[in-house]
Amino acid sequence: MKKVRRGAGVAVLVVMAVTVVAGVVVARTLSSSPPDPQLGADATTHEAALAPFDEDAAVARFAEALRYPTVSVPPPAERDTAAFLALHRHLDQSYPLVREHLTRERVGRPALSLLYTWEGTDPSRAPVVLMGHLDVVPVIPGTEDEWTHPPFSGTVADGAVWGRGAMDDKVSVLAVLQAVDLLLAMGHRPSRTIYLAFGHDEELGGADGASAIADLLESRGVRDFAMVLDEGPGVTEGLAPGIDVPVAMVGVAEKGYVSLELTVRGEGGHSSVPPSATAIGVLAEAISELEEHPFPANLDAGGLVMLEALAPHMAQRFRVALANRWLFDPLLERTLSAEPQTSALIRTTTAATMFTAGVKDNVLPIDASATVNFRILPGETVVSVIERVRRVIDDERVTVATANESGRDPSPFSDFRGPAFRALEASIRQVGPGPVLVAPVLLMGGTDATYYAARSPNVLRFLPVRMTDGDLVRVHGTDERLRVEDYLHSVRFFLQLVKNVDALP
Repeated sequence: MKKVRRGAGVAVLVVMAVTVVAGVVVARTLSSSPPDPQLGADATTHEAALAPFDEDAAVARFAEALRYPTVSVPPPAERDTAAFLALHRHLDQSYPLVREHLTRERVGRPALSLLYTWEGTDPSRAPVVLMGHLDVVPVIPGTEDEWTHPPFSGTVADGAVWGRGAMDDKVSVLAVLQAVDLLLAMGHRPSRTIYLAFGHDEELGGADGASAIADLLESRGVRDFAMVLDEGPGVTEGLAPGIDVPVAMVGVAEKGYVSLELTVRGEGGHSSVPPSATAIGVLAEAISELEEHPFPANLDAGGLVMLEALAPHMAQRFRVALANRWLFDPLLERTLSAEPQTSALIRTTTAATMFTAGVKDNVLPIDASATVNFRILPGETVVSVIERVRRVIDDERVTVATANESGRDPSPFSDFRGPAFRALEASIRQVGPGPVLVAPVLLMGGTDATYYAARSPNVLRFLPVRMTDGDLVRVHGTDERLRVEDYLHSVRFFLQLVKNVDALP
């Protein structure tokens, strides 16, 4: 009888525990219920954003900018300096009011980046930086004929502007300059100084362009910016179940970056008498070890910031999981780890990208080397990544060293609850079209904005362009193009933003 009573008591305790847990889950889920259908948007749109302008001429200027092959190529290849200087001249001729009223400087190593200064009426107010980059990635040799229109033709056809750099990132440069030129024509002058910073080597890391601009401003005592805005993710639909409006993703931090070169030195010799482990075999085993032992997941490193922000608008099952992470973290980790796109949100990624060995099919290579790229999750560093790689490989025959550059640590998170983020959010919603959600996100890639991370808590990354699956493969790929309506929308967005940043504290 005592055993029966004891068993009944345990059962009661279990039921009570389950009831308590269920109550907590329900309470936390209900507390994340969807907000007002207006999505918190300020529906007021400044007249500047709606003011008419010559759209055909604006698009033509943008298309012309794509005809200059301002390609960034890694050393020892040399960039086409003349193409950058020709683009500078095009910008001067296209936006005469910008050239007349703003100070323009050529900056960098070599001086191919551009820094414009739009002096505000109140020098005591913290300045703003609007960024973009002039350079583009190369077109893969032999793929030119696969383009619908030649990659540097700047063709306007089928409702789009076609050419390398259309989306990455001449859209930012041209839209910002067009917006400022229009605002000058309206007689607008900002109360705070606005810097337009356009680097020339973002596709190579920005060390000679954006970094030089940031250092120049620092040398003049200019830092503590009210907002820094660079390129970033755009606006997408169908981002998560339950969300039936577009989502504008704003980058508030970047993963770090380092490429490591793994090298194995063998004895060489004739392939007819191979050793038990060749240089290639040892190196392949090292890479296999890295792939079989991925970096551990960390759900608290910031990769879930977007999902947590969107949770109140998502389908019920996702709201339950995200509102009750104390219970569902193991399930979230397994679910997110199952797909490469979401796995990258919660861990440092490992990608073997280059392999070099051998000169002839019957000669054992003396040296074999491979390059492995890591995108570093906040909480890790370049140093900690190198240490873990050596520990996982655990083979003294494999030398691990940084490849070409020392890499960079993840950026700190910007304040996505502060006034700068809210001003950007308001600009996105005011220009529309229609309702849109705005969510912070951790960027998988890098931008020039990283050079301002120590100079402002308000470094943001956003491109006011709709992004679909088809668009994503065009960036750095074949048939890069931008819809005409997206370019014109970008101009109106920057018109709105310049107005809104004046209201920042």
